[in-house]
Parts: sequence; structure tokens; C-alpha cells
Amino acid sequence: MTQPASPLNLRGAVDLSALSAPAPRPPVPGQGASVPGQGAEGVVVDITEATFNDVVQQSAQVPVIVDLWSPSSAASAQLSPALEQLAGEYGGRFLLARVDVDANPQIAQAFQVQSVPSVLAIIKGQPLPLFQGAYSVEQIRQVIDELLRVAAENGVSGTVQPGEPADAEPEPEPELPPLIQAAYDAIEADDLDGAAAAFEQALKENPADGEARAGLAQVNLLRRIDGVDAVEVLTAARDAAPGDLGAQLVAADVEIGAGQLAAGYNRLLGVIRTTAGADREEARARLVELFLLAPDDSPEALRARRDLAVALY
Repeated sequence: MTQPASPLNLRGAVDLSALSAPAPRPPVPGQGASVPGQGAEGVVVDITEATFNDVVQQSAQVPVIVDLWSPSSAASAQLSPALEQLAGEYGGRFLLARVDVDANPQIAQAFQVQSVPSVLAIIKGQPLPLFQGAYSVEQIRQVIDELLRVAAENGVSGTVQPGEPADAEPEPEPELPPLIQAAYDAIEADDLDGAAAAFEQALKENPADGEARAGLAQVNLLRRIDGVDAVEVLTAARDAAPGDLGAQLVAADVEIGAGQLAAGYNRLLGVIRTTAGADREEARARLVELFLLAPDDSPEALRARRDLAVALY
């Protein structure tokens, strides 16, 4: 019967022809086979056909070494503990993924495994054949060192944190203060007025609450540009005078809402430079509010803050 096509979708290989592997060490005669142990927590994982693609995805950040073993193979019983030992010694510089080929034949089929144990690597989703048979620790170490060099050349040099399972669930997010959570729930429900009210109440209770202040600025922006025709607004602002407060305020909102921080900030700086009195103060206040929507290290916001100081003084 023809085997079904493998769903693992492995493609190609990075060239490891420069990797020189020593001759395999023969298995110890008469040594009984056993299932490899659980190994160094975090840097060693046992995988199945259901979880294999998760490991392939991890190979974009950290090199993955795959140990294809069988409980009926004496050579596997010799090799797997050596790989596990080295996984611990290398401190998470690679992830050791172990596959029982008897229980997971599609993985073996995907890699065209002819004998066990077989060891290969995965870098950026690409399978890299390493060696077959039972190698000594020193022989494996040479192979690993070359693999890590090749992985680094291909931009894969992350680590797995020892002591933490590689497939562990992320730590749960800390609970938000009730009013902040209420505001986010309102946003999810498309209730911008309710979100604004929750953020405003949070600021009344704690005027220094930066998350509430930034959240309120975001919600207020969304409320101001809700239903606005961006093309019409920007065309009107282009045709208006730089000091036309109404036209330039809404145009700046549209630009900031579209992620065009520099354009929105520069528009309001133009208003500040050409107006005075209440109009100038309103433009300044709006600009400061919109600064809250930029990342902390935003070069556009940093530049606009400097330009604002010059414009005001």
C-alpha cells in the first residue's frame, strides 16, 4: 500500500558539505535497548507528529538537533544519553528534539530515514543531515560546534533557557486594574464612549496613571476620526492656510491614525508657528496628547518634541 504523503512540508537543505563527520562508532555488542530518559528539562523535548511543526518553527530562532531513535535499537540507547548530556552542557544553544520513529513513522518518512539512530538538524525550517549511528561524546561535540557555526552564519543564534520546558505555556499576563480592564473590554465591544469614561475615572483616582492617560488619548483619537473621510479632510487641509486650526487639527488626527506620525506632528507644529493665543495653545495641547500614542523610542516624537520647544521659546 502506498504511504500517504507526509504533512510535515520540509523543504531543501542548507549546505553543510563542509561539515566533516568522523566514522561512526559501532554499538556495544549485547547492550540492551532502552527508551531514552526525559533529559535536561527545557533543552530536550520529546516530539510527535502532532507537535513536530512547532519545533520546526522554533528552528527560526535556535538550532534544533533531531534524534531519530527506536526503543528496539541498542545504538539508540547508547547515542541518546550522549546527546542529552551535550544538550545540557551547551546551555540551551540548541534544542534537542527526540523522535521515536516507531511511534511516529511520518516523521521518519519525511526525513527519508534509512536506519536508526539518525541525527539531523533543522535551521530556519530546513533539514540538515548530520550523521547516523552511535557517535562518542567527543565526536558529537565536533559536529555540534560546526552546526552552531553554520547556524550563526545563517542568522540563527538564539538559545533555549535551561530549566524551562521549550514548549511551556507563557506566563499568564498580570491582571489589569478593574477600570483599565473595563476600558479595554469597552473597546473590544466598540463602545468608545464607555472606554473613555473608564479611562477618565482611572485618571481621577490616579492622575499619574500613564496607561490610562495613553489609553484615553487613543480612544479620543478614534472618536474624533470615526466616520471621517480621510481624502476629503486632507484635501481641505492642503487648501487651507497653515494656521487654519480646525482644518489642520482633524487632518493631523487622520495622519496619526494612519501611523504617519511625522506628517501629523509637523502639521501641528506648523499651526503652532503661525498662530497665537487660544489657537496656539489648543494646537500645542493636541500635539502633546498625540505624543502619547508614539512608542517611547519613536524618533518622530523625539524630533517633534525638540521642534515644539524651539517653536514655543
